[in-house]
Amino acid sequence: MFSSKEMPSPSSLFSAYASMTASIMLFRSMANDIIPYPIRNYLVTSLGYLFKPRSRLLTLVMEESNGMVRNQVYDASEVYLCTKISPDTERLKVSKTPREKNLTIRLEKGEKIFDLFEGVELKWRFVCAEAEKGNNPNDQVVARAEKRSFELSFDKKYKGLVLGSYVPFVLERAKAIRDQQRILKMYTLSTQGYMGMMWDSINLEHPATFETLAMDPKLKNDVMEDLDRFVKRKGFYKKVGKAWKRGYLLYGPPGTGKSSLVAAMANHLKFDVYDLQLVNIMGDYDLRRLLLSTGNRSILVIEDIDCSIDLPDRRHAPDGRKQPEHHVQLTLSGLLNFIDGLWSSCGDERIIVFTTNHKDRLDPALLRPGRMDMHIHMSYCNPQGFKLLASNYLGIHGYHHLFGEIEGLLQDTEVSPAQVAEELMMSEDPDVALSGLVKLLKWKKLEGDDANAFDIQDVKRQKG
Repeated sequence: MFSSKEMPSPSSLFSAYASMTASIMLFRSMANDIIPYPIRNYLVTSLGYLFKPRSRLLTLVMEESNGMVRNQVYDASEVYLCTKISPDTERLKVSKTPREKNLTIRLEKGEKIFDLFEGVELKWRFVCAEAEKGNNPNDQVVARAEKRSFELSFDKKYKGLVLGSYVPFVLERAKAIRDQQRILKMYTLSTQGYMGMMWDSINLEHPATFETLAMDPKLKNDVMEDLDRFVKRKGFYKKVGKAWKRGYLLYGPPGTGKSSLVAAMANHLKFDVYDLQLVNIMGDYDLRRLLLSTGNRSILVIEDIDCSIDLPDRRHAPDGRKQPEHHVQLTLSGLLNFIDGLWSSCGDERIIVFTTNHKDRLDPALLRPGRMDMHIHMSYCNPQGFKLLASNYLGIHGYHHLFGEIEGLLQDTEVSPAQVAEELMMSEDPDVALSGLVKLLKWKKLEGDDANAFDIQDVKRQKG
């Protein structure tokens, strides 16, 4: 301690403080004049970083999309965290469709979930941030208001354990949960994606199976065998250097069961269905991005390909010259590359299905093997298909006295399975329903005979 004699006087303390302050101000003024601002700013930032208290936490961010493709870790985290919801969770999203047995529960934005893995405490957080809007004034895509991600925070010293063991554990656990629940999904295009057009899904609840399809038995068996062979040949496709995909063209008159066949294929293979409407695609880039965002074990369906879009690089003026593309950027070459080019290899175990009522209107480039590997003709109802429909709708598994007449009429009448099914639904009484079908077939036959007679008379008049 200072004695009273050694204690400096207030005036001397003030003089020392004033002198020190003046020196600091002089040094600061000299530093401002001599040292450039960028260097001064760098020195201040570096000193601040050195003396800033260090956090012990490390945070991993799993965004919903990774560039052009969907983030597999994000999807797995969403599934896994639903099993870790605790009584302490304050807000949850709950939904249920009429056919679902259980509630679907998801985290609300901002909610936290705590997990424990090999003695390490981990904190999850669901984050929704406002997405940045594009600067392109011609961009017609409506951006979603939220960009979603999961944040996983933990002590830095466990970084190796989390990345090497915990994240792979989450991926495997999520896969096991999906396989156990395995609810098929049908995806359709939505403009609510923060990156533009994205897939949105509902549960696929179509009841069609190969057992209920009214199509030629041999053709049905050929399709089933082709599908089963496809899913078993992963090693073969890799050995021969081909993408693990298969293309099917379903063609025939309306009402012959093309959409039902797609549903039957999905139910048979347990594949999700992606319904791609080309009229909603702005360009080849969007088409490629949507392909990359489809999952494996999926069926991509493009219905009514002959009339869904007018592809610009096949449009020609009357004198044979190409028409200007204007604002249409989706091209036939882009579609072909999507089906059978380099981009088609971005994913495994995929099926591409085209449907059309008029096969003759399709560009030959779409029809060759490797793009459409199997062409399936969905024809009018035949006797075998009728018997299956009678079994499904009326419960008739054997003989009925009207079968002979109906089968004879089907040989000479063009009627779709959908028309036959609609007639069989008119009554639960087999006699009433089948009698109505007989009347329909006779009317169709008479209508066809009249049309043929008219064509013959027209030809005779032209010759005369």
